[in-house]
Amino acid sequence: MKTLLNLIWFIFGGFVLALGYFVAGIVCCALIITIPWGIASFRIGSYALWPFGRTIVDRGGRVGAFSTLGNVIWLLVAGIWIAIGHVATAITMAMTIVGIPLAIANLKLIPVSLMPLGKEIVPTDRLLAGHGR
Repeated sequence: MKTLLNLIWFIFGGFVLALGYFVAGIVCCALIITIPWGIASFRIGSYALWPFGRTIVDRGGRVGAFSTLGNVIWLLVAGIWIAIGHVATAITMAMTIVGIPLAIANLKLIPVSLMPLGKEIVPTDRLLAGHGR
């Protein structure tokens, strides 16, 4: 089922969404000082390309001051606008029954698009294995 949902997602928006994140990552890496956000953009782009079967978790440990400051800057400069885009796209996708899982996946991208630093994308089976299920 994950593969089928990922293929539908890829066709109806995942590719374009991931491409946007990859372009943003290239721009951020080219500007040198924004390389951490570029790496985060590539990470989010890979998740946006194939979201079903993966989830976002905190990296764990203490969050550093630079990571917190970077997230605040990202939130003010780009995060809010990206999150609004995800909400608008999710509303559009949820208008059909087939699009409801796609809308939920789009909403799952909001936390990492708001605060990308200090997050990790992991397979859901690894997350469940870590909890002893």
